[in-house]
Amino acid sequence: MSAEPRINDRIRVPEVRLVGPSGEQVGIVPLAKALELAQEYDLDLVEVAANARPPVCKLMDYGKFKYESAMKAREARKNQAHTVIKEMKLRPKIDPHDYDTKKGHVVRFLKQGDKVKITIMFRGREQSRPELGYRLLQRLAEDVQDLGFVESNPKQDGRNMIMVLGPHKKKTEAMAEARQAQEARKADAKANPGKSQNAAETENAVESEAPAEASAEA
Repeated sequence: MSAEPRINDRIRVPEVRLVGPSGEQVGIVPLAKALELAQEYDLDLVEVAANARPPVCKLMDYGKFKYESAMKAREARKNQAHTVIKEMKLRPKIDPHDYDTKKGHVVRFLKQGDKVKITIMFRGREQSRPELGYRLLQRLAEDVQDLGFVESNPKQDGRNMIMVLGPHKKKTEAMAEARQAQEARKADAKANPGKSQNAAETENAVESEAPAEASAEA
């Protein structure tokens, strides 16, 4: 069955409870009278509650109503937030510089409102020293505690040790802040047309290089 409501001469009932163009209650009227009023207002008679007794109909511009509804649905889909789990892999004896780089990625993911799965990979004799991985995960969790929390405590999974960090900030909040920052940059660019083109290109390059999924091995 079609999800579209019945309109105008497709409505097949003897009488309807009529709602005016501004939402005012007209009352129960014969269908013929409701259709006559629709013609006078140059509007459509739309059945908005088919299961009511009698059915409720409203006078409206149905084409405009459908357009506005489609735009609202499109905007809702645009703003819909999907939970994403990023992944970051580290070795228990990671180099300080590499650790800072990996931590930077984790910080960025949490700021974006994404969860991060941290995997410590053990090799060879490292498997006999699980405390190395545990301490590393604890250190990372403490370093990013302002942005995220430990959602899943460290646990051994074969040769790996896994921990999941959750963001303090919701995905929708992160998306809203990102849009505001983008709008602020555009406004600044308009206000300062002499801004260095190289600086703008560098900024775009940094954003384009951000991987959608990070899975790097130390």
